[in-house]
Amino acid sequence: MGIHLKRSYDPPAAADGTRILVDRLWPRGLAKATAGIDLWLKDIAPTTALRQWFNHDPAKWPEFEERYRAELAGHPALDDLRRRARQGPITLVYASRDQDHNQAVVLKRLIDSAP
Repeated sequence: MGIHLKRSYDPPAAADGTRILVDRLWPRGLAKATAGIDLWLKDIAPTTALRQWFNHDPAKWPEFEERYRAELAGHPALDDLRRRARQGPITLVYASRDQDHNQAVVLKRLIDSAP
């Protein structure tokens, strides 16, 4: 499956395929006209409570990933993301500065691990 991860502030590229924003909030200062977002899946993002608890603290990453996976259990949008990834490249777009510790990383792992 062709799943890519990209910061929302990085310019769109043709190789991105379908660009899917996986943040609950629109990225600050990003113009919708230039973002190149094809789909915004607010509901698949971590809950506000989980996002605030995590607060981008890498020390909390293992527990964040566990809690977020629990939130995603049975989420219908996961099947849609898997289907889209089988049909062509998709890029999960996120705003976090930390490229290794964000919800898009967890989503990609979940999608990649699906049978």
